[in-house]
Amino acid sequence: MILTVTLNTALDITYRVPSLRPHRSHRVSEVTERPGGKGVNVARVLAALGHEVTVTGFAGGPTGREVHERLTGTPGVTDALVTVAGTTRRTVAVVDARSGDTTQLNEPGPQISPAEWSAFQDVYEDLLSSAAAVALCGSLPPGVPVGAYAGLVRAARAAQVPVLLDTAGEALRRGIAGRPDLIKPNADELAELTGAHEPLRAAQDARRRGARAVVASLGPDGLLASTPDGLWRAAPPAKVQGNPTGAGDSAVAGLLSGLVEQLPWPERLARAVALSTATVLAPAAGEFDRAAYEDLLGRVTVTGGVTAA
Repeated sequence: MILTVTLNTALDITYRVPSLRPHRSHRVSEVTERPGGKGVNVARVLAALGHEVTVTGFAGGPTGREVHERLTGTPGVTDALVTVAGTTRRTVAVVDARSGDTTQLNEPGPQISPAEWSAFQDVYEDLLSSAAAVALCGSLPPGVPVGAYAGLVRAARAAQVPVLLDTAGEALRRGIAGRPDLIKPNADELAELTGAHEPLRAAQDARRRGARAVVASLGPDGLLASTPDGLWRAAPPAKVQGNPTGAGDSAVAGLLSGLVEQLPWPERLARAVALSTATVLAPAAGEFDRAAYEDLLGRVTVTGGVTAA
């Protein structure tokens, strides 16, 4: 079983409009609603790849109940979300069909009490006993300690469970001190962490700060990896237009599934880039275009392999 943690779960709402124009009323041509938050999106992609996945984190209020109900109908995904008094947030993505651009609106999430945080930690440590790997994903809701991820990373390492951390800002800065096996920031998040704006230099600096391996997302240009086995670049055969929401989460699913399957780094990176690109081509977060994925998988370019410092 693979465990994904989404402390700030959401109900993802995607609106498609013919053309998004500020200060105007719009007719929505299509609406999609599904459980969201980074770790939930990762879990959905992992399940589609054939892995058994358990999701945990927080859910509460009417939105949280809808998240529970929708997760129940997701094959391969087990719901272990901890119920809280506050209301789970909503995220709204507005997709401009004309340009392909997406505008994202994210609510902050519910206030988590010390008792709720303690209850989650008990559930998390229990789940680690049967996990092959764990992904810690996304932002921290109000009330969760800013150093929370460092403690969760250390608990996974103590249980000898490989751990991937995908967050940003101060949560990443504190979390990397727990020495995760892998972090997956984008280029801006990596620059904010290290102060270095050249991605390779920043990735190597992040490893010195505690991450065993770093895979940096370069957007449509693919991925850069600094690992104990070498330095790698992986790029799609061509840039694509579409909805990028969830593309990074699909990359995480590709990396995590490759870790569990003990694939060599080039194959993990090719899978991650193919999944990420195929997600841009899909209509909603947490989905990927399977035909596009299968076509892309053999056409991703992976270069490198020089021993990393």
